Amino acid sequence: MSGEMHNNIVILISGGGSNMAALVEASRRQHWARRFGARVVAVISNKAEAGGLAWAREQGLATAVVDHKAHASREAFDAQLMQEIDRHAPALVVLAGFMRILTPGFVAHYEGRLVNIHPSLLPAFPGLKTHERAIEMGCRFAGATVHRVTAELDHGAILEQAVVPVLPGDTPEALAARVLTQEHVIYPRAVEALLAGLSAA
Repeated sequence: MSGEMHNNIVILISGGGSNMAALVEASRRQHWARRFGARVVAVISNKAEAGGLAWAREQGLATAVVDHKAHASREAFDAQLMQEIDRHAPALVVLAGFMRILTPGFVAHYEGRLVNIHPSLLPAFPGLKTHERAIEMGCRFAGATVHRVTAELDHGAILEQAVVPVLPGDTPEALAARVLTQEHVIYPRAVEALLAGLSAA
């Protein structure tokens, strides 16, 4: 084994995987392999029909499905998911639109290695329907937050944020689309900063 680092990244998705794709593309464009010994090695979904899986396969990435419906409990699902993730010995586990609430045991297992992106300016609007709630409350600004994952939902230390104006007459869909373009900017930036920290350690 040579002295080079292997900062493997595993990405978890539930849907189209646009943030996952933004991360994979950034990793290549910004030469994460050369600079940090880092690459995205696997994409795992809880839904076989997640659109992002096909894209990941086309990129030559390992993919897997761990169907939450096939498990009797959250703990059983998380145990199977951990087994699948740990085959890749990840330095970072990146949640990119992964729509499952993870058990404290899972979060503890990946402590310091687990990051998420949330479509609001945390601590405002944790949970679901963030854009709808921001518009209903009359917010002038919305945005997205990259944060470390802790056992409390959407509560970990903030790593990056992007602010997006809420425009008059905005629909949740229009606001979501505007926020998503910023998510694709800040998520790779936050992961790159984490990798820089890992390779400096």
